[in-house]
Order: sequence, then C-alpha cells, then structure tokens
Amino acid sequence: MITRRNLMHLTTASLLAFAAFAGAARAADSYKPECFKPAASNEKMITAKNPHPGPYRIALVNGYVANTWRQQMIKTAQAFAEQPDIKKDIKELKIVSVGEDLPAQLAAIDDFINQGYDAILISPESGTGFDRVIRNAQKAGTVLIGFNGSIQTHDIVQITQNQVDFGREWAKFVVDHMGKKDGKILEVAGISGNPADNDRHAGQMDVLKQYPDIKVITVFGKWDDGTAQRVTADALAANAPIDGMIVSGGSTGAVRALMDAKQPFIPVAGEAENGFRKLIAEHSKDGLAGISIGNSPGQSAISILAAISLLKGETLPDTVELPNPTATSETLKAGENYYPDLSDNFFTPNQFPPCGVNISGPEIMAQPEAK
Repeated sequence: MITRRNLMHLTTASLLAFAAFAGAARAADSYKPECFKPAASNEKMITAKNPHPGPYRIALVNGYVANTWRQQMIKTAQAFAEQPDIKKDIKELKIVSVGEDLPAQLAAIDDFINQGYDAILISPESGTGFDRVIRNAQKAGTVLIGFNGSIQTHDIVQITQNQVDFGREWAKFVVDHMGKKDGKILEVAGISGNPADNDRHAGQMDVLKQYPDIKVITVFGKWDDGTAQRVTADALAANAPIDGMIVSGGSTGAVRALMDAKQPFIPVAGEAENGFRKLIAEHSKDGLAGISIGNSPGQSAISILAAISLLKGETLPDTVELPNPTATSETLKAGENYYPDLSDNFFTPNQFPPCGVNISGPEIMAQPEAK
C-alpha cells in the first residue's frame, strides 16, 4: 500500500511529423477540426516530412496488455482497419505488446523504423525517454503517433483525452457526495509511473489538497478488475471505514470488493467499464452514488486515422484533445451509455462520429484476442 504525494504532472501532446508551423495552433488550421481539435496545451501544427500515397504499413506498439481496456483498444484498432474506407489505405497493421518495460518499447519502435514502416502508433509506458526514437523516426521519415498517455514532446502528434480533468472531476464528485470534508478516500490507481495514471492522480490531488482533513490511501490495481478487487479488499480490511473511493480502472472489481466487505455504499468515481455502470444503475437507489468517465479505447482508431491523414499530406495539431465521455447515477440510460446485455468488461465509449469512428460493439468483440 502506497500513499503518493507531490507527483509531477506530466502533460503535453503526441504524434509525429516533421515540418511544423510556429506559433499556437487554431482549430481552423487543422484537417478535420471537428475531429482533430487542438488541445489548450498545443503549441504548433505538424505536417509529415515525406507524405506519399498509400497503402501504408502501420505498427502499433502497446505496452501493458493484461487488462480488458488494452485488449479492447487493440481490437478496436483491428476492427477500424477493416472498415472499407480505411482498409484501402492499409497494406499491413502490425500490433505488438511489450509489457511495462520502457526499453523494450523503445527497441520495438526502433525495429519498426528500421523495417521501413510508414507510421508507428505508441501507447507509451512513460511520459519521457522517447527523444532518441523521435529523432530516428524524423531521419527515416516515419510518422509517430502517441495516444493514451502524454509523451513530453511537441515534435509528434498526440491523440489525448484530458486525464488531469478525469482526476479533478472524480475528486469533486466524491467530496461533494461524501457529505463532509474529512475522512478517508481510497484511490485505486492504475500502473505506477504511467503518464495517464500520473495525470489522473495530479488532477485528484489538485482538488483534494484543498481538504487537509481528508486522508488519501493509494493502492495500485493495474486497471484490471481482478487486481483492483483484491487490492481494494485488502485496503478496506486495513483501513475501514472508507468514506469515498476513486478508481482509475478495474472499477467493477473495486465496487464488488466494497459490496463483499458489506460496508455501506459510498460515493465511487471510476472508469467507463460496462460492469461499473451496470452496478451504479442497479444500486443507486441503495445509496451507490457514482460517476463514470471514460478513457476511450477508440483512441487507437483515431490514431490510425491521424497517421493516414499525415501520410497523405494533411496538417494536424501536435496535441489533439478528445472529449471525456461522462455518465453519473442520474444520467445513466440502458442502451445509450451502458449495455445490460454486453459483458461487464466492455468499455462503453468507443464511437466518435465527428471522426467517422462508428464501430459497433459486436464488430470490436469479434476481433481476435491480443497477445
């Protein structure tokens, strides 16, 4: 069990391209601005060094894979690559997962650069350490795209959601629904050191530092239901009573641990797992106040679209910010933002109509399991 304090806030943007316009980007400067909207942290517009016609060889270098979000993210990329309008532009989509080892991720990126891939999508295991592979890609004319976590650079295009806002909104909801300004909040974090997890924690602490009488207890659930359920059960046994809970992922498992402990329901903030939303909908009348904010697996599909757009000569912001899909106890609607007939492990926000990403759940889940 670990209590984290003063975690450095890692921010910025991602995606690679090599000729850049100086100055702050405006939405009007971007290709498809309704989709590729510049984030507030955006600094410049980016175009690829060597745009050329397709079809393209694209690689996706994932890190940690042993949770359902990563599995669905990979399946979403595979399903999007099979869409008729996209398939014609893709000669090959190669996906590898390297675990929580940043050197292994960097080596895999270098290997794809050396093999002559046109674009490489990166779900980063760290916010730093990518300078060398970015330079290597620039020399080779390879487009790099970052997503699902910020890399500290403005030299590539990154597809982001505002993870700091995740943490802020989670913390605000839990404090507001605790009914008091003291007590204990259990933070079930994701993977220690991961940039998205760091940002979420920073957002939470930005709010919770205003309440010195609230103690934050942190455990790491690795964004996995089974792991989150186990560490939550242990934390509840050691620290009961807990007055609120913030879960970075594995939210369904964490709530089940709360129910197994037979503790009265408390306000819970978590991710957008279908199971978590089903539990909120079922038990809100029993006192389970919940907010669910989704880090969409659909980022992988939009990263593919961004790579193809750059390779065709379009211009994009160095940091693209997507909206954070949110639902609460009051706004959940079956068949709209949660699905009683789908698996608990399904992540609900996948579609981004402004980007043309409209893949159905069955299409995604029909894809082979990631390895």
